[in-house]
Amino acid sequence: MPMPSEYQRATDHLLAFLVDARDEAELGSTHQAYTMTQGVFYAFRARLELKEAIRFAGVLPAVLRAIFVANWNTDAPVDPFGDRDSMTEEVKAFRADHNFSPISAIRDVARALRRHVNEEEFDCVLQTFPLGAVDFWDPNP
Repeated sequence: MPMPSEYQRATDHLLAFLVDARDEAELGSTHQAYTMTQGVFYAFRARLELKEAIRFAGVLPAVLRAIFVANWNTDAPVDPFGDRDSMTEEVKAFRADHNFSPISAIRDVARALRRHVNEEEFDCVLQTFPLGAVDFWDPNP
């Protein structure tokens, strides 16, 4: 069996996502979009049990899946979902000296991400998570 195109074109898929995220957030570079995405992913991941997070990662494109699970302390306690403002502050605090995430960061990443996943699978997985997960990824809060 040949290598799946998801892996053959992983860098292309990542760059397309980062351009979308950059444009949604009106950032100056894809590097800034990368840091914003990391912050959003890590804030969401902190609110999931390990099994839930692995199911979520399974609906992401290959490199975004890797970013989602990278540098994860799986022994950390699970945080509850809070209001969007407090979770946005958490996103902005990630690598704070190099983070240009706007206050709309979660929404911006949600909008960009939805263009790069199978939305039906994405929403099905979110429905199995704790209260707050669906709202986190709402592209129109």
